[in-house]
Amino acid sequence: MATTYLTKAANNGANQRLFTFSAWVKATSSAFNGVVLAFRESSARYCRIFFEGGKLCLKQAYDGSTEADTKTSALYRDASGWYNIVIAVDTAQATASNRIKMYVNGEQITSFSSSDHGAQNADLVTRTTCYIGQSGDGDNYFDGLMSHVHYIDGTAYAASTFGSTDSTTGEWKINTSPTLTMGTTGFTILKDGNTITDQSANSNNFTLGAGTLTKTEDNPSNVFATLNPLQTNLTTLHNGNCSAGTTSNYQYALSTLAMNSGKYYFEMKVTHACMVIGIQDTIQGNTRLSATDVFWFNGSESYHLDGGSKFTHNSYGDISSDASAYPSYGSGDIVMMAVDLDNNKLAYGKNGTWYNSTNPSSGTTNMVSIDAPSTLTSGFYGIVAGDTCGASDGDFEINFGNGYFGTTAVSSAGTNASGIGVFEYDVPTGYTALSTKGLNE
Repeated sequence: MATTYLTKAANNGANQRLFTFSAWVKATSSAFNGVVLAFRESSARYCRIFFEGGKLCLKQAYDGSTEADTKTSALYRDASGWYNIVIAVDTAQATASNRIKMYVNGEQITSFSSSDHGAQNADLVTRTTCYIGQSGDGDNYFDGLMSHVHYIDGTAYAASTFGSTDSTTGEWKINTSPTLTMGTTGFTILKDGNTITDQSANSNNFTLGAGTLTKTEDNPSNVFATLNPLQTNLTTLHNGNCSAGTTSNYQYALSTLAMNSGKYYFEMKVTHACMVIGIQDTIQGNTRLSATDVFWFNGSESYHLDGGSKFTHNSYGDISSDASAYPSYGSGDIVMMAVDLDNNKLAYGKNGTWYNSTNPSSGTTNMVSIDAPSTLTSGFYGIVAGDTCGASDGDFEINFGNGYFGTTAVSSAGTNASGIGVFEYDVPTGYTALSTKGLNE
């Protein structure tokens, strides 16, 4: 959400001793900081639910005195998936640890680096202005994505209300329509995209306090690839980790998801001819980030368009330098890539036209041959994007299927038979986005 936040008028009449907060959140940095929910009466009177260095926290302060302070021992900063956080508060409980219960992906947290669960029958600061995405003091902006945000006034629910464990995969799955007794000041927002109108019966609507609220296809039911803040030498990723700014040459990022079978399509909007997009053995790419020669070392197992210079690479150098087959690209162009791991082929294109007379929709003719994933060190290809020349060449913007380049929506979405993801140009027949649903197709 960057410097974006939502706000709502005071929760007059809210139950100050009994409530539940549930949200699905996704980290967009390796630090993972910022306020998810805050009630603020003043800079000295507030109740906040937030992340601090990846730790989930609840803190209540009143006139300079800390009245509750819980902080998990565990770190939650995996940028490749969503977390369901549930905080159930019932200060009437005689046992201190039952007054503030925290759950992450269905598991109740029992290990805390700070474990002050507040006094019995304490009133929390909840009858005041509510904020989503920052503290109310104009700081501690939330560093991530949010979806399915529920606040329930007057009931302490367990995590099982909001999700369940998949019997096959063991993963925590979202309950998209939980049965809830909301209470007078309860609300549900961000349930369907970027809707900040309360979707409960209460009409406790939020307004946009500042910034831009951008809808994303990435959601708890279908996680899309992004650039990985844990596998990059870039200093800054933003826009849900689908964009990055470069401060020097030879800076790269790998994707959070990888592929070893199936057919996938993705796009990059070029802001400078030094922008690079391609695929690579995930282990080899990660190993060489610190050396800044991600693509150009023996054994790299990479295939990519290189800064507008018309060729692709593999472990042993150029495999094509035919200028007529691979024309250059520059600022404003949209580069397309189709990766076929059923036939071990790939194709490149620009602005809706495929290079070298290829047509991935109708077959593999003239597509580039690549090594099978099974021959790679990791067994998987990831997507790699970066900058191969001078400093501060601008942002590179990847559309993994979210339908945006940076904060700008695609101008005219192409066709996509898979129904997964939104792209500028037509997705080739049989191809899909690199996402959890795409991987399972």
